[in-house]
Amino acid sequence: MLNETVFRSEDVPPADRFDLWSELIGRTHAPLELVSDHRTNYLASQRVLDLGAVSVWPTRFQPVCFRRTPKLIRRSDPETLHVSLVTEGVLCADRGRTQAACGPERVCVVDSSRPVVVHGGNGHLPHSGVGLEVPKALLPLSRRQIDRVADLRMSWHGGFGELLARLLGQLAAGTDDYRPADGPRLGMVAVDLLSALVTRSLDLDGALPPETSRRNLVLQIKAFIQQHLHEVELTPHTVAAAHHISVRYLHRLFQDEGEPVASSIRRQRLERTHRDLADPALRTLPVHQVAARWGFVRAADFTRAFRAAYGTTPTEHRRRALGPLAVRALRGDSARSAHDSEFLPGNHGRSTSGVL
Repeated sequence: MLNETVFRSEDVPPADRFDLWSELIGRTHAPLELVSDHRTNYLASQRVLDLGAVSVWPTRFQPVCFRRTPKLIRRSDPETLHVSLVTEGVLCADRGRTQAACGPERVCVVDSSRPVVVHGGNGHLPHSGVGLEVPKALLPLSRRQIDRVADLRMSWHGGFGELLARLLGQLAAGTDDYRPADGPRLGMVAVDLLSALVTRSLDLDGALPPETSRRNLVLQIKAFIQQHLHEVELTPHTVAAAHHISVRYLHRLFQDEGEPVASSIRRQRLERTHRDLADPALRTLPVHQVAARWGFVRAADFTRAFRAAYGTTPTEHRRRALGPLAVRALRGDSARSAHDSEFLPGNHGRSTSGVL
């Protein structure tokens, strides 16, 4: 689990909640003036995840107005960009000459060096979101380019925005799969994705360092593989073609990942079938259909790969995982599972697309 600091307003007396929340926001981002009609019994929560020089903070709070004034900037400027992924509600940012309303579709960026007024929440409804705090010095941009970032119209849908949103969402959901030492690495992944999103929006694709571009390409490829695992046609050739690179270069990219691309596809497909076979909600779905859901078109190939990975057959794994619940599924599947070497319906003579 990553190192994190948790604040829940319910843990402190009502009279102290708003002031403590204001102080916490000032430490997490930058000194701000906060105003709210709900300050007498304010409700808010925040988890600050330590990613080295970067921090991620899932939060939920009652409607509030944040003000970053010229006086506060002169007093203290951490030189950071705050990026908000809105999951519930709207953030309205007023920078004087420009205003922007950011919901779940639009990226909201606040530059600690620029005055801004941000209204969070809608009426009496709370606001929920995930914040990303990034030192501007980590971005491969000039000061003039960074000054433009807060005014960009960037989307969380598609491309690097979607990859970054997915990372933030996964971290907000929980960090049990990580160790504290993973924090700085995850921080650099977030910085790379934000850099790619910003440079693409600024039409500065060539501004990224080669290593950052390579890492971003690998992240895009991995996301593409996850999205298309169910497709029989997913192979190193189709992956390379979708990203306009050669198969040879694709293999070079995955050398540093410690796992060939074909092996990665096969492993992830096996993980999905292993999970689905143990899912009570899918207990009536025959084994061969579970396999076909994840691109395995021949029973013999699937069973061989499954046994090599988990030391048991798919049928036995389901029986152990579900117990009596597996009986109905096994009866419905017995006609085909008795002879794992048979082709699955509609796929006679077809190979497994080169990933087994």
